[in-house]
Amino acid sequence: MNLRIVSLLSAMAMTVTGTMAENIHISTPGTSLVVDATKGEPMKFLYYGAALNPSDVGNLTFGGASSLNAYPVYGLNPEREAAFSAVHSDGNMTLDMVVSDVTTRTDSDGSKVTTVTMKDKVYPFTIDVNYRTYPSEDVIETWTEASHSEKGTVSLTRFMSGYMPVRRSDVHVSQLYGSWANEGRVEEAPLPHGVKIIKNKDGVRNSHTAHGEVMMSLDGKARENEGRVIGAALCYGGNYKLMFDTDDSDFHHFFAGINEENSSYNLKKGEKFTTPALAFTYSEEGLSGASRNFHRWGRNHRLAHGKDLRKVLLNSWEGVYFDINEAGMQQMMDDISSMGGELFVMDDGWFGEKYPRNNDHSSLGDWTVDTRKLPNGIKGLCDAAADKGIRFGIWIEPEMANTVSELYEKHPEYILKADKREPVLGRGGTQVVLDMANPRVQDIVFNIVDTLMTRYPQIDYIKWDANAPVMNHGSQYLTADNQSHLYIDYHKGLEAALKRIRAKYPDVTIQACASGGGRANWGILPYFDEFWVSDNTDALQRIYLQWGTSYFFPAVAMASHISATPNHQTARRVPLKFRTDVAMSGRLGMEIQPKNMSDDEKAQTKKAISEYKDIRPIVQQGDIYRLLSPYDRKGAASLMYVSPDKENAVFFWWKTEQFANQQLPRVTMAGLDPDRMYTVTELNRIDNKPLPFEGKSYSGRYLMSNGLEMPLSHDASWDKAGDYSSRVLLLK
Repeated sequence: MNLRIVSLLSAMAMTVTGTMAENIHISTPGTSLVVDATKGEPMKFLYYGAALNPSDVGNLTFGGASSLNAYPVYGLNPEREAAFSAVHSDGNMTLDMVVSDVTTRTDSDGSKVTTVTMKDKVYPFTIDVNYRTYPSEDVIETWTEASHSEKGTVSLTRFMSGYMPVRRSDVHVSQLYGSWANEGRVEEAPLPHGVKIIKNKDGVRNSHTAHGEVMMSLDGKARENEGRVIGAALCYGGNYKLMFDTDDSDFHHFFAGINEENSSYNLKKGEKFTTPALAFTYSEEGLSGASRNFHRWGRNHRLAHGKDLRKVLLNSWEGVYFDINEAGMQQMMDDISSMGGELFVMDDGWFGEKYPRNNDHSSLGDWTVDTRKLPNGIKGLCDAAADKGIRFGIWIEPEMANTVSELYEKHPEYILKADKREPVLGRGGTQVVLDMANPRVQDIVFNIVDTLMTRYPQIDYIKWDANAPVMNHGSQYLTADNQSHLYIDYHKGLEAALKRIRAKYPDVTIQACASGGGRANWGILPYFDEFWVSDNTDALQRIYLQWGTSYFFPAVAMASHISATPNHQTARRVPLKFRTDVAMSGRLGMEIQPKNMSDDEKAQTKKAISEYKDIRPIVQQGDIYRLLSPYDRKGAASLMYVSPDKENAVFFWWKTEQFANQQLPRVTMAGLDPDRMYTVTELNRIDNKPLPFEGKSYSGRYLMSNGLEMPLSHDASWDKAGDYSSRVLLLK
């Protein structure tokens, strides 16, 4: 069987009280998680790693299992960090939780859920610790549910989704950090003594400056395709905290969950507080192995339409910015259609009657077509797109408003604002955030999409933006005693609106854009098909941004566009070939004004789009193998995607530094069938003559042991050659 059914195994070991330990084995095809859920005792963590057999499970306690509390709570022996803390209605700040029950169920998606119920010894307070596995995925999700039947309100002051002790050795942590236009950067370091915290407090967007995901390399410095790795990804779109506590024990203590800072939660009698899922994976094939596990799980179970191929699109933003007009939109549609694209997306600047949207200073909230710009409205553009054989998409920013808008004039009570304070204003000096905790605001957000889709059912794609954080802590909807619920209730409200939208419009493609890559997280992606990796479209920098992002997210979710030169963010001049070769490693699109391209550039792009369609199933649904990291500063970067059946692969190679007479490493490939023969074809070729290995066949064993020598420059005409070099190879 692919999944060893969750089993309750009576281990041949006695607990300290003399009772028989009850080890719960939660397994996937390649991994095992074991906890001791002896009734009347605290739940103990015993093991997480490679798959175990029943004998191993039964003998864990003799082999040096941790026997630490699997979900530590605060109060008794409070010198240790805790995953959960609360203040009872009588002021008591302690919890003493023991196992009362273990249940299992199978959900409609085929996943297995094991629930360990723990009850306080004195108070009527309950915590359910849940574990979910899927039949063919090496990912385990864990989350908790807290409830009580005390007479008054219980204040929850910490509520982590999960905890895992990691045995101290030479553990290195890889994390993602950055800023606007520089998201997804990789940083790796050994775990220090003391406390290491990764957190976010943005309120709306949570992955610009840091990510709620980490990789833990257990055998020293991280390697891409070998070594033991534990990956952890918090599936949450709001404020989070990831914490490593390295104390005087033999373990690093890892906690992850909602950031509790300024967010204590007042839990009423009978109410249930549910934490977001924390997903764990384990691999002995290095960082890339952990990534492949996350990618398969994400495509199959978390990402909207994760198994579907994405269209090649042209987005209007960098082409025209706010200069939207009907003739210009039709010209761009003509161009993308003629180059073989499948979708045109009209970005910001199309709406506003009383306050026309000509810049970022006004109009958010007033989602009415500006017929001065678009005389035939959205329907005219949808019809034009259909005539050209492509689909039509549109940009919105439904969670935001401007103080210069009809919505704000009518309903200033709908924005986030602290009592007795003037609102703090964002982008353009007028942007404000709507209060998603308010059900009326949730209705507004739903109705924005519902109105567009009802009036224009031809809309195929929505770019959903969010360009501001929570700028002042205050909800005009929440009561004074529940203001600390703001960050949590914002995302509850957003999720409620998104669920309504997806229930009525399950097939529309929706992109999560949030000032670029501010919403790259598995908490938001069940309602979105993809995310905008970064507002930075510079091809060279995108190699670094997309490299880190690929640690946790698959290519099918990563929008990657060909943009203009010089680049609008860095002013770097990069040839079209290199820009195209980088964009093809994700979901290919264009962010450019095609009328500024030469006929030769259009022809080159048309050919690239055609070739991308051939490799699209491999890139978007294949297994990633990162080969040579740009962060190693060896002058080049390389990765490849391999189809699940290992019949086809696509190899990407980019030179990242340009020096005369360079000596660059020869990159060996990975993931191929060693006994199959692969025929090599170069894509996007600009050279005057084919590469020496063009059309030749090599065994997978040879390619994985030796690789192919990449020329350092292109043998191309002067207008196409330059100081950049890149290669894309199809292996069939």
